[in-house]
Amino acid sequence: MKVIKEKLALNEAILEIKSGGVIICPTDTVYGFLADASNKKAVEKIYKIKKRPKSKPLPVFVKDLKMAKEFAEISKDQEKTLKGHWPGKYTFILQRKAEVKIYGINKNTIAIRIPKYKFLNNLLKKINKPLVQTSVNISGSESMIGSREIEKVFGKEDILIIDGGNLKKSQPSTIIDLTKGYLTIIR
Repeated sequence: MKVIKEKLALNEAILEIKSGGVIICPTDTVYGFLADASNKKAVEKIYKIKKRPKSKPLPVFVKDLKMAKEFAEISKDQEKTLKGHWPGKYTFILQRKAEVKIYGINKNTIAIRIPKYKFLNNLLKKINKPLVQTSVNISGSESMIGSREIEKVFGKEDILIIDGGNLKKSQPSTIIDLTKGYLTIIR
């Protein structure tokens, strides 16, 4: 484990992700585990650290709508909905494009979000790849919002922790399914 203050962490976070590592990073909701979605070992590492069942797919952060369209089928109506909520605290489930080569996602769908958090948005622009992400906790437990708490629970793991201090009490993103032709709130 290595902990680095958010203000100094961008280059280290880029190197860690590009080398197949996992980072813990503050987001606009809660702290999240992040890894390169195209790196199978990195994605598997998140499942292992979090003790998350592999049957539960991981959402993906993308840098912009153009990148979202590389991985998901997005109709004009869906695009309007996405533009009204992104960037922000909304994850949308969309039809996955068949040729998508990213790990930890569902066979037919993909959950995508564009966050609204400066550090994370800069990271996504520099990496220029989708990042699988999930809230920092042991699967089934409360999401963590404090860097000290995270260090206590995950301090023995081989990960980079981006210390953004204690986040405001928040919930993970709202998840909305757009695959049925209408909005269905999942969480």
